[in-house]
Amino acid sequence: YQFMPSLNIRRATVDDLPALRSLWKTAGLPADELEARLTEFHVVESQGEFAGAIGLQIVRQHIRFHSEDFTDFSVADAARELFWERIQKLAANHGVFRVWTQETSPFWTHWGFQPANAETLQRLPEEWKTIEGRWLTLELKNEDAINDALKNQFAGFMEGEKKQTAQLAAQARKIRTFFTVIFFAIGIIGIALAIYLL
Repeated sequence: YQFMPSLNIRRATVDDLPALRSLWKTAGLPADELEARLTEFHVVESQGEFAGAIGLQIVRQHIRFHSEDFTDFSVADAARELFWERIQKLAANHGVFRVWTQETSPFWTHWGFQPANAETLQRLPEEWKTIEGRWLTLELKNEDAINDALKNQFAGFMEGEKKQTAQLAAQARKIRTFFTVIFFAIGIIGIALAIYLL
């Protein structure tokens, strides 16, 4: 896909609401519900004019894009490519493991999105489990491998801490023994001196 130089992606603002509401109503989407979630939306402009929008929602280590629609479908795939760049940047910034969608454009399967099987659907955040429909998903990072690595790293860190604590305790014992010997020696010398003076 070639980028269209006249396209621009940006976050939606209150000024976009009339165009967004019109887009959502035409697409049969719940405009009132989506308006309340305006901050999720990113719009595409073609030649400075509103041409479409997509919603991006992040829940913990998951991101989903939804409610994708365009007023001008001739720019749809070029816009999707820009949206996909935006999604990947947001995912990287938020440490996202997996991307989810129910969008059906072949563009998304071209980028590696696969239907979610029963095992994968168990990873779907609780907040989205009530949303009916067929889920497509793409794993950006192996969640299990990262969690295992973090556990191993934490175990290694704890082991290191234990060793350091043991070393400090051993040093403290040596210092205590050293000072005990010194004080004992001083005490003996003091007693010997007192006896000598007497």
